[in-house]
Amino acid sequence: MKVESQLKERSGTSCELCGNNNGLSVFPVEPSDGTADKCILICENCSSQINNPGTEDTNHWRCLNESMWSEIPAVKVMAWRMLTRLRSHGWSQDLLDMMFMDDETLAWAQSGKDDGAVTDDKIVHIDSNGSVLQNGDTVVLIKDLDVKGATFTAKRGTSVRNINLVWDNAGQIEGRVNGQQIVILTKYVKKAG
Repeated sequence: MKVESQLKERSGTSCELCGNNNGLSVFPVEPSDGTADKCILICENCSSQINNPGTEDTNHWRCLNESMWSEIPAVKVMAWRMLTRLRSHGWSQDLLDMMFMDDETLAWAQSGKDDGAVTDDKIVHIDSNGSVLQNGDTVVLIKDLDVKGATFTAKRGTSVRNINLVWDNAGQIEGRVNGQQIVILTKYVKKAG
């Protein structure tokens, strides 16, 4: 129980995601080696929703607005994964856009299974040059695009950072242009760098 004791001391005996103190347990943040550095202490409510995708109470997860700023990498990784799972909600995408992680922590966040997010390993997103796109990539528009429902045109050469893949459609990605979240066809972008 050494790890649990370390986590209780680190967290002040409260859930490291929402701050609750009921039914606390150790949660390994995959890939985990079982040490306190690779685990977090979470409550029953958070654990149940993480382990049962589709049961998320989006209002509960607004707690990530605070925990995403934690100095503890494992907490940041889990916050990023839950925000990514809930990214269809505007507030969640806004938090993801504000979130900062060093390269090593971001790689960890992206390396583990998304703890329940629905993915299809057969779907591959390819840009106009045939490069494979990943979540978090930066792309550049290769054509002026009229944005439906908006009063602007996304101009050729516009850089779109921290894209999200549309998991059920290999021809689409999501990104923020002029402060607005839009869907972009992959054939109109090229991977930056």
